[in-house]
Amino acid sequence: MNTELKEAILALEKEKNISSETLFEAIENALMTACKSHFGKAENIRVEIDRDSFDYACFAEKTVVETPEDVEDSVEQIALEDAVKISANAQVGDVVRVDIDSKDFGRIATQIAKNVIMQKIREEERSVIYDYYIEKQRDIVTGIVQRNIGRNISVNLGKADGMLNEKEQVPGEHLHPTDRIKVFILEVRTTNRGPRILVSRTHPDLVRRLFEQEVAEVRDGVIEIMSIAREPGSRTKIAVRSNDPNVDPIGACVGNNGSRVNNIVDELRGEKIDIVVWDENPGNFIQNALSPANVVAVFADPEERVAKVVVPDYQLSLAIGKEGQNARLAARLTGYKIDIKNETQAKDAVGFRYEDYLDADEDEYEEDYAEEGYEGEEYAEEAYEEAPVEEAEDSEYTEEAEIAAVEEDAEDQ
Repeated sequence: MNTELKEAILALEKEKNISSETLFEAIENALMTACKSHFGKAENIRVEIDRDSFDYACFAEKTVVETPEDVEDSVEQIALEDAVKISANAQVGDVVRVDIDSKDFGRIATQIAKNVIMQKIREEERSVIYDYYIEKQRDIVTGIVQRNIGRNISVNLGKADGMLNEKEQVPGEHLHPTDRIKVFILEVRTTNRGPRILVSRTHPDLVRRLFEQEVAEVRDGVIEIMSIAREPGSRTKIAVRSNDPNVDPIGACVGNNGSRVNNIVDELRGEKIDIVVWDENPGNFIQNALSPANVVAVFADPEERVAKVVVPDYQLSLAIGKEGQNARLAARLTGYKIDIKNETQAKDAVGFRYEDYLDADEDEYEEDYAEEGYEGEEYAEEAYEEAPVEEAEDSEYTEEAEIAAVEEDAEDQ
């Protein structure tokens, strides 16, 4: 048994996570390359390594000729008198295996063999690292800040370094060497110098993965995160729903005394997180998304993806938020373009009043919107039950029309 070779292969297999079979193939290729360098050709050279004993053999397959004078190529031919010393039954035309001692190789051939093995090990090591991180793409890992490279930051991810580009850094977040942070793996690329890993601290899915790690119900699928809107470093809104009627989605995400969400806030260096309930009814969903502001009415158009929202006069600034942040995040969260007005403004604004959506056939209107599952009527009636009635000639819904509708219903009965 070749003890030295065995120890070397087992050590590399454990340290670099490279399979022993790959190392065996690398050694075989290296010996073949050394033979070609030493003899000038290697077509008839064979290398075999015993996978159990780790013993290796290198030999040339030579054709037997009758006399030494008949030998035209000493690499491929052997005289009969020399062949019988190897195999007593050798005859002219037979092929015999002639052992090659690798110790006879020159310095150059030996160096070439070494380079071939080292190159194969490097390639396989890069492949192992790439395979490891490609499985973690679109996931989060913990890294340690290494150094600044221009405006970018190098982060040690364990087996390799990741690059945190300037545009993927949170505005106002100052990272220092040795800081331990969690990053989202955006992309893993293969390059000549090994895998290049791009990471992010601003991606919305970073928040999603943090909730999956922190909240068991999210990880198990009991609670689903339906959408996320994020302004990194400032505020994030997430919409959640529960697949179990006995599980409160917001309570589960917040945790006991806010323990769960606070851990995520700490990881994001104080970024505020709003958790709202997702609803298949766009009106309800938009109302939830605009929290903490109270909403009086929502008129949503699912085809145009626009919504008109009415809020109390004293809640307008809260609904819009500082520099429009609350409304902007709500629009991203719901996928609707949201126009917000207070009650005073809405009285004179087209599209913000319930009567703007009434036509000659009110029943058809109500039927269509009932099928869609909207409850805009409920919001509007509550908002405008005290609103003054306009002149009859200016209103499409007059007192005479109401009396006619009642008489028609009576005749039908």
